[in-house]
Amino acid sequence: MKICRIQVYDVTTAATTLVHTSSAVHFEAPNWTADGRLILNGDGLLWSLPADGSEPPRQIRLDGVPELNNDHVPAPDGETIYVSANDGHIYEASLRGGAVRRVTSAGRMHFLHGVSPDGEILAYVGIDRPDWATASLWTIGVDGERDTRLTAPGGTDDGPEYTPDGEWIYFNTERFGPNAQIARIRPDGTGVQQLTFDERVNWFPHFAPDGSRAVYLSYPPGTTGHPADLSVELRLVEPDGWQSPRTVVRLPGGQGTINVNSWSPDSDRFAFVDYPEG
Repeated sequence: MKICRIQVYDVTTAATTLVHTSSAVHFEAPNWTADGRLILNGDGLLWSLPADGSEPPRQIRLDGVPELNNDHVPAPDGETIYVSANDGHIYEASLRGGAVRRVTSAGRMHFLHGVSPDGEILAYVGIDRPDWATASLWTIGVDGERDTRLTAPGGTDDGPEYTPDGEWIYFNTERFGPNAQIARIRPDGTGVQQLTFDERVNWFPHFAPDGSRAVYLSYPPGTTGHPADLSVELRLVEPDGWQSPRTVVRLPGGQGTINVNSWSPDSDRFAFVDYPEG
């Protein structure tokens, strides 16, 4: 029997705390809200869980949205969350639940990963159905306007996320070679820079709210895509130290472990999910 474990890593103490274990719901991709909750997807639904595990997960009931995938990001206002659904569109919802509003309209598939610090722009991966090799970076206003391509097709880009100061969008890409590496780009689509150069397959860079550090998911060499159920690493890096990351957690996981930003508001902890065999 496969189980999932929601955990929190403290960068100051290097301690990992188990928050919740489940074999009934397949939880993935935690966010951390300003009021101390973890937001996760599980079985196509959205869930809320106190970050200290003091209560069991509670479903956030959203009306009028298709089954969700694991790309969801809270807005800076602390009340709104943007979610990606399996119909290929992004929706705006309240963290309290209720009715949703569809943001996107184009026929491509949209996978959300970032919200600008001012809450006005979403960064997402656009894919021309059904060709996943066309994955490229886009931004769009939360009003559904100003839909803008940042990168050309062919790089298999993913995971675009704004830095806390809004100056850069960090992401992973294969446009520099066969192994996914971490890179960054200006929000206007200029200044692309490769940041990691190792033999591993690196995905999903996430900055702490104060900008002091980042964490990313690192797969074994030769991994294709970002699959589940592998021995992976979570690597911590200082903003100018991408050539010397530090592995802080080794775990069974991958897909679902840390797809979206899960840093605590104080920038001292991040949440992740692993998937050991029961």
